[in-house]
Amino acid sequence: MDLFTILTLSLVLLLTICIFLSWSKQHGNQSLPPGPTPIPVLGTPKYMDLSASTKNFPKLSQKYGSVFTIWKMSEPVIVLCGYETVKEALVNHAEQFSERPIIPVMDLSNEGYGLDGRRWRPIRRFTMTSLRNFGMGKMTMEKRVLTESKYLIQAVSETGGKPFNPRMFLAMAVGNIISSVLFGEHFDYQDKQLEELLSSTSRHLCNIVPVLLRFSVIRQKVVKEKLYLQNFVMKYIKHHKETLKPESPRDFIDYYLLKIKEVEHEMDPDFCETSLLVIVIGLLIAGTDTTASTLKFSLVLMAHYPDVQAKVQQEIDKTTNSLRPPEIMDKPQLPYTNAVIHEIQRVLDLAPTTLFHAVTEDIKFRGYTIPKGTTVIPFLSSVLFDPSQWETPEVFNPGHFLDEEGQFRTRLAFMPFSAGKRVCLGENLARMELFLLFSALLQRFTFTLPPGTERQNSKYLNLNKTEIIASGQICAVPRSLSK
Repeated sequence: MDLFTILTLSLVLLLTICIFLSWSKQHGNQSLPPGPTPIPVLGTPKYMDLSASTKNFPKLSQKYGSVFTIWKMSEPVIVLCGYETVKEALVNHAEQFSERPIIPVMDLSNEGYGLDGRRWRPIRRFTMTSLRNFGMGKMTMEKRVLTESKYLIQAVSETGGKPFNPRMFLAMAVGNIISSVLFGEHFDYQDKQLEELLSSTSRHLCNIVPVLLRFSVIRQKVVKEKLYLQNFVMKYIKHHKETLKPESPRDFIDYYLLKIKEVEHEMDPDFCETSLLVIVIGLLIAGTDTTASTLKFSLVLMAHYPDVQAKVQQEIDKTTNSLRPPEIMDKPQLPYTNAVIHEIQRVLDLAPTTLFHAVTEDIKFRGYTIPKGTTVIPFLSSVLFDPSQWETPEVFNPGHFLDEEGQFRTRLAFMPFSAGKRVCLGENLARMELFLLFSALLQRFTFTLPPGTERQNSKYLNLNKTEIIASGQICAVPRSLSK
């Protein structure tokens, strides 16, 4: 038998063993929720394409129920659909669903200090406390946002009412706000640095298909992005170390550096410069991209719904007498404006599958057994559009958040920031930014569509949100405010 034949037979044997082991794993656990039949080794690649989740998951839910299984290669992934199911998992069983699976690109760049594992809990707890102490959600934070709104309004006014893409202006505004909290920096609106902090296609794709990281071109792109982010943040960490005054911490980095000093005697401390680097990068990306995208979509949607925009402006004018920008204290007097902002977030559905969860232990859930460590996807689209929770789920309707007297009402199924122990760290800041920046912009401008652009409904805008957020243009027409 020649060498080629031996190699061929060996390869066939190895492939057969791999297929058998994969098939055994996929079909060996009968207690998992039902789902589409996986292909050995490959799993269910069609359904792991999360860009098509809003199309595929509802169909699978209709066929298999509110809890079903898809496969990432030979690993099961549990999908949760509908308000009641997602709430039961993330809120009623918050502890058991509080883990994060290892996400390949994050694992490549977080040096073990990311969203999963034992290190996460003390770091997250300290981060939340520090951000709160530094003014996150308090009066000092409101002042930062109001100050930044002036820069934003000035930048928008310079467009002269001509068609423009506000994406970068909005990214710079929210980026400056979180930057001021993290390391006391304010960027000029022409500065391109924060653009590099937004998530790239390679990140998302590699998280879904980890094997892509074995391709040198993709891996090099991820590593290049990682190095840029590290160098960007390390510059500020180094400066803060050199100028640190323990008696008067200036920002989040100072607080964290003081914590590092406090625990430096410990073996393998959770708090170190590496974990600080990872946390700051994560907060920068999360604090810039999602809020800027929501604001961009908000302005475009207002241009498509001029009657709603006019009603918001009328309410703002009446409350502020057109003499000052809206403030948080005005929120009770701006129920319609608040309702519009919430409904925009609902129909935008920016993160349909949110960040993945994992179970911390074997758990019985809705009649099925989910093994410890299994990845779980809470399908937030199915919550935000759940027909059992929303009167007109497919329609942009601010009335979803108004009671019979026209006052704002909260809705339990409003989960754009997820829920439970893994709720978004920056939720309070994001809510404040959305309310203050949106209302400040609508007080000063009327947003219209460029000439020749047809109005569309919210469903069309949602289906095309990626393109709209990235490149959609609008016109900002200055309003004449009475003095």
